[in-house]
Amino acid sequence: MALLTARPETIDIDLRQTALVVVDMQNAFAAKGGMFDLAGRDISGAAPAIAVVQALTAASRAAGVQVIFLQMTYQPDLGDAGGPNSPNYHKELGVIMMRQRPDLRGKLLVKNTWDWQIVDALTPQARDIVITKSRYSGFCNTDMERMLRARDIRNLLFTGIATNVCVESTARDAYFSEFWPILIEDAMNHAGPDFNRQSTLWNFEHVFGWVTNSDAVLSLLGSGGEAGITKAASAPQLSLAK
Repeated sequence: MALLTARPETIDIDLRQTALVVVDMQNAFAAKGGMFDLAGRDISGAAPAIAVVQALTAASRAAGVQVIFLQMTYQPDLGDAGGPNSPNYHKELGVIMMRQRPDLRGKLLVKNTWDWQIVDALTPQARDIVITKSRYSGFCNTDMERMLRARDIRNLLFTGIATNVCVESTARDAYFSEFWPILIEDAMNHAGPDFNRQSTLWNFEHVFGWVTNSDAVLSLLGSGGEAGITKAASAPQLSLAK
């Protein structure tokens, strides 16, 4: 067990039961010419978040912590995107844009397209797990929960895009399924005004889980020195014992 500095209290974590979850770090949400950029969304925070996630994935692999990528994915015929009776049809940005702009049909978040691909800087490695999903939450209509339980994983360190949409949706479902969601605040980028990011972080600090930063996680993983662990020793502690 090791101590992770977090808010509202330090957490005692078993790395053998921990996974790093990288949510939707795809060209669609992070790259110039991707869906968010085409829609006029601010993607300036994506590059700094990608750099942080690069360090976290490398340290996680070195420490033997499972890395899990979530990837928003539609089949080419959009059969899994939902029809007019589905709220996803009316609210999900890619589905709306492909319906409104004929030049984009079949190009946004559709499997095997550039927009759908995980950014080059974060290409999954051999031992990583990639889970495709067609809704905001990585637990919706996927094998996420079964996979985690089969590996005795219970602590989920969250990174990705968007803080207040797919990260939050997946982390909330993790909480409801008795996993321990921990948001790494500098390893994410939000959609919309900054109060969306602040609201998500407040919710997880006070209601749904915990909030930490990459320095604390890197210290936990053994690649950032002992400072984070030393600091944690004097803080209130919460154990994630079985």
